[in-house]
Amino acid sequence: MSSDQPRHGGILRLYGPGSMDYVDPACSYYMLSGQIIRLFTRQLFTYHSVRNLRDWRQVTPVPDLAESIPTVENGGLSEDHLTYTITVRPGVYWDTDPRREVTAYDVVRGFKRMCNPVIRSGAIHYFTSTIKGMREFCDGFTEAVSQHDPTAAELAHYQNSTEIPGVRAESDRVLTIELIRPALDFLHILATTFPSPAPVEYDAFLPDSPEFRQNVRSIGPYRFTEYVHGERLRMEPNPAWRQETDQVRHQYLDGIEVVMETATPEQVGDRIRSGKADLSWASPVTEPYDSNPTDPGNNLGYALNPYLVFNTVSPNEGGAIRDRKVRQAIAFAVNKAAMVDIFDNLSVGTVMWPARSAIPPGNYGYREYDLYPTPNDEGDPDTARALLEEAGYGDGFTVTILHRNVDANPEVAQSLSEDLAKIGISCRFVSKGHADYYPHLQDPANARAGTWDISAPAWTPDWFGNNGRAFLQPMFQTNNVRGTGNYGCYSNARVDQLIDEALAATDPDQASALWHEVDLQVMRDVAIVPILVHAPTIPHIKGARVRNAIPMPTIDRWFDLANLWLEEA
Repeated sequence: MSSDQPRHGGILRLYGPGSMDYVDPACSYYMLSGQIIRLFTRQLFTYHSVRNLRDWRQVTPVPDLAESIPTVENGGLSEDHLTYTITVRPGVYWDTDPRREVTAYDVVRGFKRMCNPVIRSGAIHYFTSTIKGMREFCDGFTEAVSQHDPTAAELAHYQNSTEIPGVRAESDRVLTIELIRPALDFLHILATTFPSPAPVEYDAFLPDSPEFRQNVRSIGPYRFTEYVHGERLRMEPNPAWRQETDQVRHQYLDGIEVVMETATPEQVGDRIRSGKADLSWASPVTEPYDSNPTDPGNNLGYALNPYLVFNTVSPNEGGAIRDRKVRQAIAFAVNKAAMVDIFDNLSVGTVMWPARSAIPPGNYGYREYDLYPTPNDEGDPDTARALLEEAGYGDGFTVTILHRNVDANPEVAQSLSEDLAKIGISCRFVSKGHADYYPHLQDPANARAGTWDISAPAWTPDWFGNNGRAFLQPMFQTNNVRGTGNYGCYSNARVDQLIDEALAATDPDQASALWHEVDLQVMRDVAIVPILVHAPTIPHIKGARVRNAIPMPTIDRWFDLANLWLEEA
């Protein structure tokens, strides 16, 4: 059989050190998890995978659960661009017994679950700053259960007795969404995994609890048969899924197995080359690029990977990291050129270079500037030490570095510690596996307790094109609820105001200028130190059986598992 023709059958095997942060789509914000979430749930709108990404316009929303893209011409969008009327596609079923059709009420329940105060959606501001009444619904949710650890029944009671004014099911198949103001990026927001529909069965479980994970319902081509957090994952074809209702996914495989265990990129690569695995799971084992992603003819949105985030509420060392001059000193101390070398040694073909701003090149609002320049990007210990003296920390202190224990992350942490040692700051290391790293960062209680002072995560934009908010809003708008993407609990009223102004701007140039102002303010405050700009697509290594493995830029460059197939061995 020709490899150009899809083949049904075979178990796709992934291997590596990663894990999902959460299985629950309402709160999952780890791009690696997006590979799996795409297989068992759907959104009103989604994206196609892109074989040769050269322009952000290749990554535009297409209908998924929705029957069509709402426009003024087809009656799906009001003249003032404030009201969306969306028809839910018929014939999409939950894998319940008996199977049950997905309705607009399930979609509304999905919106409500994002606001739960147990593990709130990391990018909840996308929705609360855009949809009529959603901010008030979220605030009310927190007030209703803020005095204790809520039960699933209490969460369900609030959800079922309280409405979001701007999200209404008019019937089983018709959904109305009203906005506070026009939002040119609204379809992109709806294409994130957070507002996935939720069946009534989810009312019985706390968000992403062990009970939830054992009772996930599927409307995608595959469903869970086993999930052990940080260890293994298995899926099988979903018998309730129908190809004729899904324009973007297929069901070519007999199943999917993920083995999650600590392994170096070299070990993962050897396992794939030997035929014992088909794809890497989280480990950055790459192949050379077919074309240069930095080609001037490309129009791409790059990622920050890694960036240094500060815990701005840390009580450690008398609150040293809270001091802006201390953070400035660290910004000058970081040797970004050494970081490039670390990744060059780890991953053949990965394209990256030193970052200067919170918004990387190719994204909305980007301007070229550098508030903390150092010679050859190798750090400036003299300037850094002078700033520490001014801050009253000339004798040094100790910071706690939280890092992942796989891939380049230990080397990144070690490099940071060497940079800080040059200016008199010593480091204490806290190591966590993939399964626990991001959930730890996403819990503000850990920040307030001082379990970490600095860390080096990564950030890929949730969409491309008009995406100024896709970096700045989740990363920097005030958000101290568990599940946040604002890991360091950074808060600046001026930044919050500028974000609101950028969202309200109707002129694209004005909006872009405002996003740049947000970027500048964040960097003046030194909420983060951008370390490396990272290419938006990475050619990961594939096993000999794998065919039609196409990257999904919106899930951090990993392959679209819903469209590949396997050749016979």
